[in-house]
Amino acid sequence: MLKRVIVGALIVAVLAWAVWRLSAPERAGAPLPARPDSMSTGLRAARLFFAAPSGDSLVSESRDLPESGTLHERVASLIAELVRGPRGTAVGLLPPGTLLLHVYLDDRGLMTLDLSSEFLSGFRGGSTAEGLTIASLVRTLSANVTKTRRLQIVCAGEPIPTLGGHLPLDRPLDVQDW
Repeated sequence: MLKRVIVGALIVAVLAWAVWRLSAPERAGAPLPARPDSMSTGLRAARLFFAAPSGDSLVSESRDLPESGTLHERVASLIAELVRGPRGTAVGLLPPGTLLLHVYLDDRGLMTLDLSSEFLSGFRGGSTAEGLTIASLVRTLSANVTKTRRLQIVCAGEPIPTLGGHLPLDRPLDVQDW
């Protein structure tokens, strides 16, 4: 019986040593290979436009956003950051809850931007706020999606004549005018 216990302990010890030896690096001092970091992604700089604290113009703010592969992902992250608002003293313009539903960019530079209904229903402001909100969208998108020449804004799949009653949105906006 004692012989079996000693043989069993010896087998366990040899197996433990073998596991330890196989998991250690082959040469002392050899660096272990770095494990790929599956949580990291590339970042890209983005320019976002918010209202100046005075409320009479726009100011830009730079942010590093995760690198996105598709147009929809890139534009959705820009819209989400505009909704999140500025980090400094500037003023956010997009209504809370505004989301990108769809985006399409044709070969002539016309971007069709379909925003959720919160964009329209959550807007509160007059002509200045309306102008700044549209300008914030136009400038942010044209600065970060450089092929954008014109922008057509629709809401929940439907054309909208205006956001607050002052600026026509029933036709594409030329980004050079903003």
